[in-house]
Amino acid sequence: MFNLLDKRHSWRRSSEHSVLPIKSSDSASFFTGQRPYPKRYRRLTLALLTVSIFGLFYCLGSSNPTPGRLYDLLESAVLLDPLGNRLPPLYERWHEQESRLPQHDPDLPFPEGKHAKFFWVANHVTASGWGNSMQETLFDSHIAYAAKRSFVFVNYTWNTDGSDYTDYNGKLIPSRIPLSALITGPTAGAPYPPGSDPEAPRAVSKEYFDRVCPHPKIIHSDEVLSQLPPDATASQILQGWVEKLDSIEDRCVEVDSQSRQIFSIWTFGSRKVLDIWPTIKDSPILTGFGWSPLIHAAYENNKHLFLSPPTFFHRIASALSYPIHLLSSIFSPSSSRDDPYAEIPGLLAIHIRKGDFASHCDHLATWNSVFNGFNQFPSFPDKFTPPPNSEWGSTSEENRDIYMSHCFPSIEQIVDKIEVVRKAEIENARKRRGVWLGAGRGGSGSHEKGVYGNHGMGELKRIYVMTNAKPEWIEELREALRERARREGWEGWEAIVSSREVALNWEQKYVAQSVDMMVGQKAQVLIGNGFSSLTSNIVMLRMARDFPPESIRFW
Repeated sequence: MFNLLDKRHSWRRSSEHSVLPIKSSDSASFFTGQRPYPKRYRRLTLALLTVSIFGLFYCLGSSNPTPGRLYDLLESAVLLDPLGNRLPPLYERWHEQESRLPQHDPDLPFPEGKHAKFFWVANHVTASGWGNSMQETLFDSHIAYAAKRSFVFVNYTWNTDGSDYTDYNGKLIPSRIPLSALITGPTAGAPYPPGSDPEAPRAVSKEYFDRVCPHPKIIHSDEVLSQLPPDATASQILQGWVEKLDSIEDRCVEVDSQSRQIFSIWTFGSRKVLDIWPTIKDSPILTGFGWSPLIHAAYENNKHLFLSPPTFFHRIASALSYPIHLLSSIFSPSSSRDDPYAEIPGLLAIHIRKGDFASHCDHLATWNSVFNGFNQFPSFPDKFTPPPNSEWGSTSEENRDIYMSHCFPSIEQIVDKIEVVRKAEIENARKRRGVWLGAGRGGSGSHEKGVYGNHGMGELKRIYVMTNAKPEWIEELREALRERARREGWEGWEAIVSSREVALNWEQKYVAQSVDMMVGQKAQVLIGNGFSSLTSNIVMLRMARDFPPESIRFW
């Protein structure tokens, strides 16, 4: 996981996003045309701008925000730091929006209102990376859904002492970030998608739970976990908790804040999590999952970094108003606004954790660790087995080098892996198109979409580096990739961009991990860090949307 305040992103505003000229002398050139903009039109423009900004905040304050609704407004909005970049944001409007959810109404009919039953997991993870918090939150909300209880959601919390800000390595970060600033979907209080259990009440905020449940029934997690096998799988844990909740008549159930977590790091960090996949993949918790409007806006403002320029044929189709999706069997599919999580054709996203992760990787080697659970699907091409001569609690230099190559790879190892994956994807794309090429012979077959639809129909062209590395290291990696392309005798990468080139506004700066995760989710191919929960969550979202397993690779 990336640290919350990792300064790998350049926080800037490009000129095309400026809402007003910087100097009054620039007024004429700010508007189109050679002549100065007439004063009456400037007044009209200012009035329209004021109305637009008011409309934006009105929509943000309405009762049921969705990505589709706020998408266009937020993508062009510039949210400024009113204190001149001295303090992090407090996300007040997101907190306010959560407090105004329509299900916060005791007069609603069954299964909500006075009929609703609630599940508040007070021992949720804090002071941990967003990847760890996200996976726990989704799994806990799946328990609530399966038990027909309203999931009680809370902020992504770094510090529980009540302060607004936390000093983290000498820098201030928000102590709490509203869940709705990170994700949307049933877990964050959005309606369940069609086909969901009609008896499942929508999720509510912790503030509402406190109002309607002043004296909840508190249960200790050991009441459930002690009844399960010591090596219980995720599905066994799910079943145990659903049975426990079904046996409780009380409307308001709270898990003791001092008790063990429901799903531990030992569950998420092993293959024991995989047996829940058939259930959670089709759960509305995942089918209805989405990134918040704030994350979508960041993606929209930076998508030129990830998308290849339109091809000649795409330009012709656009000029002729020809439905481009009809060409998808011939050309790469376009990333579609109709499906915000559609594949980005030609994009290779790579996750490279630097900085303090070196000591973490060393720790993993010492304790003979394996990949995170969702990074261990049997269908994945890249697998990791701890060295056979390793011992739990100690390791050799040889074994440490093996772990480092997978967890903290060198530039040379990164470039080698990327070249292997690039060549493999050329062949994978041919196979997906139904094309067979034999040695010294050429042949073709009919195109079939198959189970993976139009995923991965073209070659890789761009690289997006999800990283907290320093700029000089990123530039060294770029040059190594260019040199490798020259040696291999091909034209090279169209673009190699990193997290540091992503332009973020004041609020987006502190949720930057989710921006990376959305890009990684959409990339044609992902090379992730198998020991990372951030990679694991991206993998989970890709598998939920039926990306080909061979499009998910690891160092």
